[in-house]
Amino acid sequence: MNRILVAFFIALPLLVLCGADSQTALKYPAAPTSDQVDDYHGAKVADPYRPLENPDAPESRKWIEAENKLTFDFLKAIPERDAIKARLTALWDYEKFGVPFKEKNRYFISKNSGLQNQNVLYSTTNLSDAPKQLLDPNTLAKDGTMALSGLAVSDNAKLLAYGLATAGSDWQQWKVRDVETGKDREDKLDWIKFSGATWMKDGSGFFYSRYDKPDEQNKLRSQVFGHKIFFHKLGTPQSDDKLIYERPDQKEWIFNEEVTDDGRYLIITVQRGTDPKNRIFYKDVVDPNAKVIELLDKADAAYEFLGNEGPVFAFKTDLNASLGRIISIDTSKGLPPQPKELVPESADKLEAVSVVGDHFVALYLKDAHSLVKLFKPDGSSDGEIGLPGIGSAGGFTGKRKDRETFYSFTSFTTPTSIFRYDFDKRESTPVFQPRVKFNPTDYTTDQIFYNSADGTRIPMFISYKKGMKKDGQNPTYLFGYGGFDISETPSFTPTVLEWMEMGGIFALPNLRGGGEYGEKWHEAGMLHVKQNVFDDFIAAAQYLIDNRYTSTPKLAIGGGSNGGLLVGACMTQRPDLYGATLPAVGVMDMLRFQKFTIGWAWTSDYGSGEKPEDFPFLYAYSPLHHIAKGCCYPPTLITTADHDDRVVPAHSFKFAATLQAAQGCAKPTLIRIETKAGHGAGKPTTKIIEEASDRWAFLVKTLGMKIAK
Repeated sequence: MNRILVAFFIALPLLVLCGADSQTALKYPAAPTSDQVDDYHGAKVADPYRPLENPDAPESRKWIEAENKLTFDFLKAIPERDAIKARLTALWDYEKFGVPFKEKNRYFISKNSGLQNQNVLYSTTNLSDAPKQLLDPNTLAKDGTMALSGLAVSDNAKLLAYGLATAGSDWQQWKVRDVETGKDREDKLDWIKFSGATWMKDGSGFFYSRYDKPDEQNKLRSQVFGHKIFFHKLGTPQSDDKLIYERPDQKEWIFNEEVTDDGRYLIITVQRGTDPKNRIFYKDVVDPNAKVIELLDKADAAYEFLGNEGPVFAFKTDLNASLGRIISIDTSKGLPPQPKELVPESADKLEAVSVVGDHFVALYLKDAHSLVKLFKPDGSSDGEIGLPGIGSAGGFTGKRKDRETFYSFTSFTTPTSIFRYDFDKRESTPVFQPRVKFNPTDYTTDQIFYNSADGTRIPMFISYKKGMKKDGQNPTYLFGYGGFDISETPSFTPTVLEWMEMGGIFALPNLRGGGEYGEKWHEAGMLHVKQNVFDDFIAAAQYLIDNRYTSTPKLAIGGGSNGGLLVGACMTQRPDLYGATLPAVGVMDMLRFQKFTIGWAWTSDYGSGEKPEDFPFLYAYSPLHHIAKGCCYPPTLITTADHDDRVVPAHSFKFAATLQAAQGCAKPTLIRIETKAGHGAGKPTTKIIEEASDRWAFLVKTLGMKIAK
């Protein structure tokens, strides 16, 4: 019980930092309440806004509508809002391309003409020719809320299996399209989530994973368990699909499947939630009687299948190498596997590897920016692929024998460009370089390092318009994530560009919990040491203030999903430090997140309040439970979506209702609830622009900004 009592007392010092002010000027809608109190291992925790967990209840719908009216009335009254939206729309209106990939003799390219709600898929046999439209999701829903969520092309390039997601949901429906005619076949597969598709080499069908049909009424809230691998034979109903593998004894396992380039094996990656430590199984798909072989079954490290030469499989792994290395395993030698090192761990994080051009193309992170090295099949070094500057590269797709590959490059001030790399000539040539209506030489990016509370050295990118003075008066947007082994690297977005045009500074720290420096960096920001992430972010804010980039009245913090949790925790721990806060689709109730949809999968990073050993540290920072009555919180704009079945909107609903009831001063605490949208993936361009415009308009007003011309 002592550990539980510690969790209660951790919250008390926050009251000292809160301060107080006059009564709030805004009248907030009354939220539905209950007298719900939960018992966590002897600790009684009230949950008065539990009714908001059901967004379809009449009382909840009434509250949602009233909150949106209050928020949009507030935003519409900001004089600069229309001009912000007009400029962002203009900046967004340029051609954008994804990284092309090739199957047999045909290239496939994703493209957006500028303001299309969804990217359009094209194909061509010659990159110098105008590509032919293959699939346009914009024609499937007038409001652009139908998104292409996955695709797989057969080896002969004649068939396209593709997934569609509606209104941002994780649930997908998969179909099959004839590449030549552009017509769909009769195949239709439902109840797919967290799965791609991988074709048999003869094009007879493909493997995929799905769940059992959920309860229709609660499919956006109910927990999901029991992933299963099926084979769909082309031209047959889904009810006839053959079950390939399931594990009823391991309901939390999630499967990803991949047929090897030689068509011999089905590689099964087994994940338990978001834990990077996984398992690798495989099955001989040529032998109909072959069983699934549990090759790497200990979940003792992260393993990523790269390719094979017959029975010899290559993997990227952090086994005995927290920054990553490449190994091979000869499966013909039986079990237990005997790993052989091909490419040893280096001083930089091995972020991704592909096998193409008879090379391992290894993408490293050096202080959170990209470096690309080449290795021969035996692991010997064979040079680098030079990049245009300090930024982020991605792509490098293809088959082992291909003599070309494609990749993207971007930075905070460089819109995403596409390059083709020729393995024979050892050179890159630009395939597509966008034309954006701004001058990149007007802006600059610094990478600095600062010390967190425990002395850990943290990198941070700071981007701004040249000529900026360090006078403490610059409006600054500090954005962060810090979790799930995800690396935050430089990238271009019109949203950030407009912020800098308006005279703002954009800052991105590489917090612990992410993947920028390998698994040890990730582990230093999870479970019982998750507080390190918040300390890193708070220290970033303090650095910006101490070095006169900005000051508290001019400093806003933002983040989404796990980053929304970050903002929620930091604003409740240090409400005195920020001029505004923007938590988006955040995980705010750390005691109940695991009870909804895929929330249980995050317990590998967070822990679970259902466990006595985890409850104290979760309760110690849970944003919902650290809102103090009468505290003066910074102006806050919470954003969420009614179709978010990743982080259910109940998190933001309960956080907003609690914050509004507690707010001890006239600073606004608002919630913006998007309709027909989800966690973020597949969100239409129109909705992205509208939400970003509202976000910047909110900061213009609350930070007292005078927009630079």
